[in-house]
Amino acid sequence: MFDSMTPTAPPPTIQAPGPLLLFGGCYSNIQAMHALMQAAAAHFIAPAAMICTGDIVAYGANPQDCVDIVRNSGMHCIMGNCEEQLAADAADCGCGFAPGSACDILAGAWFSFARTRVDARSKAWMAQLPRRIDLLIGGKRLAIVHGAPSRINRFVFASDPDELFAGEMARAGGDGVIAGHCGMGFTRMIGDAIWHNAGAIGMPANDGTQRGWYSIISPQSEGFAIETYALPYDHEQAAQAMRAAGLPEDYASALETGIWPNLDILPMAERAMTATAQHPSHASARYAPAPPIQAVDAMVALDALETLWFNTGTLCNLACSGCYIESSPRNDRLAYFPRHEFERILNEARATQPALREIGFTGGEPFMNPDIMFMIGESLTHGYRTLILTNAMRPMARHFNALKKWRDCHPAHLALRVSLDHFTRAGHQAIRGANTWQPALAGLHALFAAGFTPSIAARFDPAVEDETTTRAGFAALFNAEGFDIDAFDPAHLVLFPEMDKPHPVAGVSAAAWQALRPRGVDAMCRTSRMVVQHKGAEQAAIVACTLLPFEPRFTLGSTLGEAARPVTLDHPSCAQFCVFGASSCMSAR
Repeated sequence: MFDSMTPTAPPPTIQAPGPLLLFGGCYSNIQAMHALMQAAAAHFIAPAAMICTGDIVAYGANPQDCVDIVRNSGMHCIMGNCEEQLAADAADCGCGFAPGSACDILAGAWFSFARTRVDARSKAWMAQLPRRIDLLIGGKRLAIVHGAPSRINRFVFASDPDELFAGEMARAGGDGVIAGHCGMGFTRMIGDAIWHNAGAIGMPANDGTQRGWYSIISPQSEGFAIETYALPYDHEQAAQAMRAAGLPEDYASALETGIWPNLDILPMAERAMTATAQHPSHASARYAPAPPIQAVDAMVALDALETLWFNTGTLCNLACSGCYIESSPRNDRLAYFPRHEFERILNEARATQPALREIGFTGGEPFMNPDIMFMIGESLTHGYRTLILTNAMRPMARHFNALKKWRDCHPAHLALRVSLDHFTRAGHQAIRGANTWQPALAGLHALFAAGFTPSIAARFDPAVEDETTTRAGFAALFNAEGFDIDAFDPAHLVLFPEMDKPHPVAGVSAAAWQALRPRGVDAMCRTSRMVVQHKGAEQAAIVACTLLPFEPRFTLGSTLGEAARPVTLDHPSCAQFCVFGASSCMSAR
């Protein structure tokens, strides 16, 4: 695949004296393709006034039929990454999915199907498709590409920063870009330049409806206007055809539910719009509609209290960059959790919470709390699995002998999770501070030498490094250090998202929660609570989540009974960490 879309010769040019129909993402969905042709006729738009932004072939059951319509009708088409890869007889679709990811595995199945069902003449035709077409309309010049001017398979979404759009449009020149590839239609204005994606006809826009999308662009006296249209079609027949062809059930189900099989490629803002229905819109060269407002009203009931966290205090021997609760050697906003309050809460839990199986200790650094060994002992003595989150440095070392005694008494119930934020010294110390790498490794070596089997917690930013690379990097480190940790087991290496970036979403909508919950999406507040001791408070308080000890609306009371009420997922952390970040502080090791 070419890394650049820069043409070696001037791109073909289309003059638009009248309306043009823009579409992409046919995805081998012949039912959607037939519906589009009927819609074009209803708009009195001939095939010669239709432009496809690529990806004729993908998930569906009829790749050759869709190619035949596009190829033989006389409509315009640019090369998508699927056409590029089929023409080259490549082994995959060229979307650039992370190796081993859900998208990568699913793509392997449908691409193999399509590769054997598109004939040689069609592949030769695909090889000759232009990578760019320039559209002259209303005195403006628009570059039509598949992914982006810089790269055929670049995913560009509505929530991407202005700088990305500005850079891509500057590369293209002219007055804007019409693109496809990402599967979601949108319009963005950067100054006077416009970026428009007509969406896809062959797969829903992850909006909870079964429709595809297309656009009509019409010349005006100065510039142009763009109208977006929903495309209903026989999605049930399309899904049945996919199943009959033995294609992945995940995509057949997506046609029926309107929800994508997974959200791996989506930025957080687009994930948050899951199951929020899109609506037709109008845009011009000088106007773009604001994104729809998302209702943030998901409520999560406490199904059963399975994990009870105790924050031992915000004091810590380190002051880490981006600490979720701003722990440091000076921050005592959460006081050391007192012994008498631990006993009060534990006694209530034993009497009223039969589902409770795990007690977790977090901080700050738990081993700085003077009563930590008493609390660990009480937890273990009463039969609870006990998880301690630690940086494995000097505070832990001071309690090491006592810790080993408790481990010897309760070997199956005591677990430690050690923070090691990256598999390189530089990456770890960028977060934890100078001179923290070797002490962390030394603490891990001490734990393994004493017979412990700790798990690891690390930071993960998919914008910087994909998960496969991160886990492979840790695997190499663990092998080099002799640590018995499976880096590819999420229970052994827990990856937490970066949370110190601007929050792109306000929370989680009821529609998204309802759509994604059956697929295993979860929130910690469904089965856990955390107890904290605010500085100066007479009693401990119970909060909904380990991430939100300072938000008044997530403080639920001073007893477990009071804290059993439902929680509204209206905080950015609910979306970024739990629901769409797929993270949890709980562990199964």
